Amino acid sequence: MIVENLDSSVNDGFLTQDDKTFAMYKKKAEQGHADAQYYLGVLYANGKGIAQDDNQAVAWYRKAAGQGLPEAQYALGLRYAQGRGVPHNHEQAADWFRKAAGQGHPQAQSELGILYAHGTGVPLDKEQALALFKKAADQGQAEAQFNLGTMYAKGEELPLDDSQAIALFTKAAEQGQAEAQYTLGLRYSQGLGVTQSYRQAAEWYRKAAEQGYALAQLNLGVLYANGDGVPQSDINAYAWSSLAAAQGKESAATNRDAIAEELTTEQRSQAQAMSAELQAKIDNNRH
Repeated sequence: MIVENLDSSVNDGFLTQDDKTFAMYKKKAEQGHADAQYYLGVLYANGKGIAQDDNQAVAWYRKAAGQGLPEAQYALGLRYAQGRGVPHNHEQAADWFRKAAGQGHPQAQSELGILYAHGTGVPLDKEQALALFKKAADQGQAEAQFNLGTMYAKGEELPLDDSQAIALFTKAAEQGQAEAQYTLGLRYSQGLGVTQSYRQAAEWYRKAAEQGYALAQLNLGVLYANGDGVPQSDINAYAWSSLAAAQGKESAATNRDAIAEELTTEQRSQAQAMSAELQAKIDNNRH
C-alpha cells in the first residue's frame, strides 16, 4: 500500500492522533486519491479514529477498487466472500479477486485459487487453482504455500511428493499458518515424510494450539497425557483437552473427563485455571 505521498499536514491541536489520521485520509480520499480511499476504508473497517462502519468501509474500498488499486480490489473481494457490508456473493468475490490477482496481489491469487479448487463462485478447475497457488506461494503467501503443499501431499494435479509437501508446509508454518503447523505436528507424530519425533510434533502442535486450533489442542493434550515428546502432565493434558472440547471436539471432552477422574480436587482446580489462562492468551493474541 502506497501512502508516502499523502498530506500529513493536518494542523489542529484539538484532534487526537487517530482523529488527525482520519481527517488526513478523508481529505485526500474526497480528492480522489485511491490509496487514501482504500486506507479510509480500512479505518472504517477497524473503527480506528471513527466509529466502525462496514457500509462505509465497502463504499471507500469500492471507490479505490474502481481506480484499479489491487489492495482495495482484494479487500472488496473478501467483503463479498464474507458477506460483510455487502450481500454474500462468491461470484462478485471471484471477480474482484481476479482483478487484484491479475496485478500480482498474492492474497487475491490465493483466495481465487481456493474458489477454483472448490468450484465456489467459479467453475471447478484444479489446474487453475494450482497455477494461482504457485504464483502466490512464490511470493511467500502462507495460505497458498499450505494449499500447494496439500496438493503435493495428495498427488492432486501434481506428482505425489512428500518432500515438496513438507518444505511448503514448513514455509507456511514458520509464517504462523496454524493449519500448516498442525499438519507438521501430525506428520512428525506419525513419521509421514519426516523422521518420527514426538518432540517436534509437540512443538508444532503447540504453535497451532496457541492460536486456538482445536485439533492441535486435542493432540497436544494426548501427548501430555502419554508423556510423548513432553513431560507427562495430567494437568496440562486436562487444560489443552478442555480448550479443544470447548470448540466442540467430542473426543477431547471424553479425554478431559477421563483425565479429571485421575486428578485430585486441587489438581483439577489448577488444570481449570491453566485452561482459563491459556484461553485468555489465545483471545488476547487474536486482538
